Amino acid sequence: MTVRPKKALGQHFLVDENMLGVIGRLAELESDDVVLEVGPGLGVLTRYLADRVAVVHAVELDRSLEEPLREALGDRGNVRLIFGDALALDLAALEPAPTKLVANLPYNIATPIVVESLDELPSLRRWTVMVQREAADRFFAVPRTKAYGAVSVMIQLTTRRVGFHPVPPTVFRPRPRVDSALVAFERLDDGPPLARLRPVVDAAFSHRRKTLANSASLAGLASRGEVEAALAKIGRHAGVRAEELAPPEFVALADALA
Repeated sequence: MTVRPKKALGQHFLVDENMLGVIGRLAELESDDVVLEVGPGLGVLTRYLADRVAVVHAVELDRSLEEPLREALGDRGNVRLIFGDALALDLAALEPAPTKLVANLPYNIATPIVVESLDELPSLRRWTVMVQREAADRFFAVPRTKAYGAVSVMIQLTTRRVGFHPVPPTVFRPRPRVDSALVAFERLDDGPPLARLRPVVDAAFSHRRKTLANSASLAGLASRGEVEAALAKIGRHAGVRAEELAPPEFVALADALA
């Protein structure tokens, strides 16, 4: 059966099985793992995972892939195929609860899937995801760089990077016009709850060209004066921009605003 990737869904199917060993190594797969895979595509990675872990929850939006996926998986009974939008599904209700996210993420949902899973899937301990190189760089960007933003802050407050591997366009079909990367990170045991921090971080970066106080007030978080007073409490001047603050400073800022 010939399957045509859908550009609108950001589909770039993994077809080079040589990448599987790299993914397996960075994911540190174990026989009792419960893996969440978003965007299984043609099932190349799904099949590899199923042969090495206890359960694979494979979430696919494109219903037209059901036949080739089931064909690729054969009689592997430990794969739970779920058809739907991973951003709309209640992934926290999956049984057994996933402990690792291992996926070649569709480009158009890669960042929101990762960010949402940080807080909404507390059972996840490790992420090993294939994403656009630009997104991978953004995840662990440092302050005062163009790539550093709200996503960087939230990921770095709750995880630490444990692996990185550049991925060429040749491993996908169709070949993307951008480079990709495989990035692995694991949850920190002492990471702060993001539910309280996310409004502060999002508001701070909502208008990057403005000062943090102006950006946050325009986003409706608090008045400019209140934000400036909170910044003073953490030792920052009123004209500071969001990209100048390190991730832990956003925790302090949230505390000061509270």
